[in-house]
Amino acid sequence: MKAAVFRGFDSPLAIEDRPEPRPADDEVLIEVARCGICGSDLHMTREPAFRTPIGAVLGHEFAGTVAELGRNAHGLEVGDRVAVAPVRGCGSCPSCLAGEPAWCRQMLLQGGGYAELAVAKDRQCMRLPVTTAIEDGALVEPLAIALHGVTLADLTPGSRVMVMGAGPIGLGVAYWARRLGATGVAVTDLTTLQADRAMEMGATVFVRADEDAVQAVSSALGGAPDVVFECVGRPGILSRAIEHVRPRGLIVMLGLCTAPDSFVPFQAVSKEVRIQTSAFFTLGEFRAALDALDGGRCAARAMVTATVSLSQMPATFEALRQRTSQCKVIVSPD
Repeated sequence: MKAAVFRGFDSPLAIEDRPEPRPADDEVLIEVARCGICGSDLHMTREPAFRTPIGAVLGHEFAGTVAELGRNAHGLEVGDRVAVAPVRGCGSCPSCLAGEPAWCRQMLLQGGGYAELAVAKDRQCMRLPVTTAIEDGALVEPLAIALHGVTLADLTPGSRVMVMGAGPIGLGVAYWARRLGATGVAVTDLTTLQADRAMEMGATVFVRADEDAVQAVSSALGGAPDVVFECVGRPGILSRAIEHVRPRGLIVMLGLCTAPDSFVPFQAVSKEVRIQTSAFFTLGEFRAALDALDGGRCAARAMVTATVSLSQMPATFEALRQRTSQCKVIVSPD
């Protein structure tokens, strides 16, 4: 099979011929139909903190068709179209049984979607409804990540929300925040490239992230935001979020930053700001994201800006390291 393979921090991904993977007893073989390019994969191929091994096939936002069953795999049939929940646990510990494999001691972030074929545990695969296009299956994981962050915020009706960053996760947060109680949702970014897309997905206002943004956001929302979602993951963003949030407000951190960061504690203490980090999702949230895409009417489909072939994928992947007009790029292996 063809696969995009990690060849080192200073090298682009390489398209190589790889042996077809074989499913273990409780696994299924999946013919990959679509896989989203995630910002975390850009980090994993540049930053040693992730310890990405040479030869790895990344890609965790994928969906496809079940091509083969392991001898003990159950609940699925060959030909089923599935979205894969890429957080793999042991399946039997209290966390896994509670639908939270992210907190299993044996948790593994499943990759393999940047290829023609991949394997996954049967319990990781959720059937797509017949009214859901397989193209949308690659959006389930990022939507679930966003939903988890919004769930942790415990929004109340009328909440004022600010989303820092108009990438796929930030737009997903705007989508869920509007549907879970927020009256006003301000999305900010350094450029206006995603302004129209943010409004389509749930924002009530888009604000350029410049020196006047604190006042602009507060004016647009009718007061300082109750909750600020940090979806950028760069040093200095947390400090900026503290400036924006109201006294006794909440900051939810979804951005992925491996560099050291700092803020002035007095600024946070004087407001009694609460800071909540957010990682992964529950299987219930993954199912909710899948259900939201049912029927093809979900506004979150607006985040998809391009679909590329596997052969085109390495060059596209490298181009995404720079700011472009792209939002969510999907890989179609065939």
